[in-house]
Amino acid sequence: MSTLKNKIDFVALVSVTRANGNGDPLNGNRPRTDLNGFGEISDVCIKRKIRNRMQDLGNAIFVQSEDRRNDEFDSLKSRADAMLPGNLSPDTFYKTACETWLDVRTFGQVFAYSSGKGDKKGKGGKKTEGEDNEKGVSIGVRGPVSIHQAISASPVDIESLQITKSVSGEKKDGNRGSDTMGTKHFVRFGLYEIKGSINVQLAEKTGFSQEDAETVKECLRTLFVNDASSARPEGSMEVVKLFWWQHNCKDGQYSSAKVHRSVKVAQKDPGAMPASVDDYVITLEPLPGLEPEIIDGI
Repeated sequence: MSTLKNKIDFVALVSVTRANGNGDPLNGNRPRTDLNGFGEISDVCIKRKIRNRMQDLGNAIFVQSEDRRNDEFDSLKSRADAMLPGNLSPDTFYKTACETWLDVRTFGQVFAYSSGKGDKKGKGGKKTEGEDNEKGVSIGVRGPVSIHQAISASPVDIESLQITKSVSGEKKDGNRGSDTMGTKHFVRFGLYEIKGSINVQLAEKTGFSQEDAETVKECLRTLFVNDASSARPEGSMEVVKLFWWQHNCKDGQYSSAKVHRSVKVAQKDPGAMPASVDDYVITLEPLPGLEPEIIDGI
């Protein structure tokens, strides 16, 4: 694989229509919003979806979700213990973890493992030529891909529905169990901006390649494929546009902030509540010498 040589910035515009893009468990699973009513999707949620797409594309993933687990390991510790022997040196452990799992060399990961190289001690705690004690070591991998939390272009309108849920099954006497009441929350419509960057210096350390960057691009383009659920029905989440800038140098021709700001999203009628992406004007501020690849999402 070819080494990543040039910095990358990206912006994905994502529409949410009558769906809960990212519920807040501390607020009754209502869609996340800030104090001004702008919708939010956490960076953790976005990375989870990217990891799922990486897995769909056939890549080995360390942080797997329970419903998508494709191996016999039921925890991160058991997966790491099985794939990375504890007697590896820290440098070898770091290198092997990055080579083994795409999400580790993409987003980074913190590993706590036993090196098997502790002090040699005998009875009474005195050092001797006896067996090694295992020594706990923490290995931190800083990934080159950073992602902001997504923010909606304008405040969002949240609706709630009372629903019934059949969760109790049958009673012991054979009669049907009673339904329970619940609430379902969703955003009527929101257009969110996902912003991120890929750092070349960190990519060199983890072995993140140009091919890996292309995989991330494809994951962003197809972010909601195989992601449907009751809270996010098929077709309710869509990647509208993906802007992808590849600079001509390691550090970038412009700052990431300036590149991200070059995408302008404005309401056609600021006094109305937007109902679709057609209610916005999306423009791109030119950056001399740096042209983005503009990709339609699905």
